[in-house]
Amino acid sequence: MNLNATLFAQFVVFFILAGFTMKFMWPPLMKALDERAQKITEGLAAADRGKAEMAAAEKRVQAELASARDEGQKRIGEAEKRALIIIDEAKKTASEEAARIIANAQADAEQQVTKAREVLRAQVATLAVKGAEQILKREVNPAVHADLLNQLQTEL
Repeated sequence: MNLNATLFAQFVVFFILAGFTMKFMWPPLMKALDERAQKITEGLAAADRGKAEMAAAEKRVQAELASARDEGQKRIGEAEKRALIIIDEAKKTASEEAARIIANAQADAEQQVTKAREVLRAQVATLAVKGAEQILKREVNPAVHADLLNQLQTEL
């Protein structure tokens, strides 16, 4: 065979194969590549949207944390104020109770002192009568001399 005829036959086979490939093989291959490129593009867009949503969520979380932190600080401050008020009320109540107890104790002590003085006066009057009886060597009747004994008791 001739070299030109072989070369020509190879060109014809090549163009037939190229035409067949362009008509039947190329469109599905290009369609698959386009679909894959579109999926990749959609995936990248979804990733970008996800990042944006993540950033927005992060900002919301930070805002919520700041709000919760502020709310917590506010509640702690209110609790501290309330504790101070309760402490002041307890101190006031305790001081009032102490003053009442002291006043009762003073009144009780004063009553006991007065009672002791009365008892002492009665004992001194009795001793004075006995002493006078001894001095006079006669019996002094307390019923008869009640006015005198009362006067002596008040003088003591």
